[in-house]
Amino acid sequence: MKKILVTGGCGYIGSHTIVDLIENGFDVISIDDNSRSSTFLLEGIEKITGKKIKNYKVDLCDFNDTNAVFEENEDIAGIIHFAAYKAVGESVEKPLMYFENNLLSLINLLKCVEAFKIPYFVFSSSCTVYGNPDSIPVTELTPTKPAESPYGYTKQMGEQIIGEFTKANKDTKCILLRYFNPAGAHPSALIGELPIDKPQNLVPVITQSAIGKIPGITVFGDKYPTRDGSCVRDFIHVSDLAHAHTLALEFLINNKNKTNPEIFNLGTGEGITVLETIKAFERVTGVKLNYTVGANRPGDVIAIYANNDKAKTILGWQTLYSLEDILGTAWKWEQKLKDDEKLFTGKNIQLN
Repeated sequence: MKKILVTGGCGYIGSHTIVDLIENGFDVISIDDNSRSSTFLLEGIEKITGKKIKNYKVDLCDFNDTNAVFEENEDIAGIIHFAAYKAVGESVEKPLMYFENNLLSLINLLKCVEAFKIPYFVFSSSCTVYGNPDSIPVTELTPTKPAESPYGYTKQMGEQIIGEFTKANKDTKCILLRYFNPAGAHPSALIGELPIDKPQNLVPVITQSAIGKIPGITVFGDKYPTRDGSCVRDFIHVSDLAHAHTLALEFLINNKNKTNPEIFNLGTGEGITVLETIKAFERVTGVKLNYTVGANRPGDVIAIYANNDKAKTILGWQTLYSLEDILGTAWKWEQKLKDDEKLFTGKNIQLN
């Protein structure tokens, strides 16, 4: 049983990946400073898996505190690195905060990887590295263009930093996973997306609007060159995404990588517009949504979805959940939060 460190383990994708890792025989510890998360999702992980996860409340931008985790856990075999700020709109407003947090945390983590000779490293990247691509679907060979947001630039820079790191540290094998749009919740409704502040991503905006937590939905633009004028995205169920991390880790452990780092797109391969997603939610749940069309939002890519052939062929990965499953599980999770009024209002979420 290999010990895997998950950074951002109290977060949305991190928590689902911990579940998948445990279900596939790995031992897991977490680092999460809980500045944008809470330990609530760890309770859900324990209910699903029967395993209590140790979380180190550490800011990865503090090298000494980060290094101390590795000194205490010298048997760490691999790292899956999620911890980062991720809101596109906020990154446009506060670019220096994003560059400092997302890049310094990665650099400190890689210093520890080098010092403690950690053999396997999986990086949470993003389709934002492609910018506004000339053609879609994008493959791993699609040229990257200027990012549309500081958040996107931190992912481009993160990939470059890891690329240079692997040249100097050939014994550490790395994979860069470029996500598209994670959404949905674990089918048990014991863990799911838990925005601490106003949600930035479409699906939690939809579910929070549907249940009355926020007054309505703003569709940012309906005049784009797409089939209905709204932006096109590739929504992937978070449990499908989580399993890809386990497969990526096993791929490295089994010494199957041909290049270092390896890159994989993680998306369904289907582009769905914002307006189509809203209508699909209404169809799946029977709940009518209140939405208005607003101005284009700075930082938004017009249209992007994945060619996922490489992940399917090489990792043996496949998506099991449909758009309807994504919206249905997200709604089930939102309703569960409503049952716990304190959690619904955020009053029991303790932040630093």
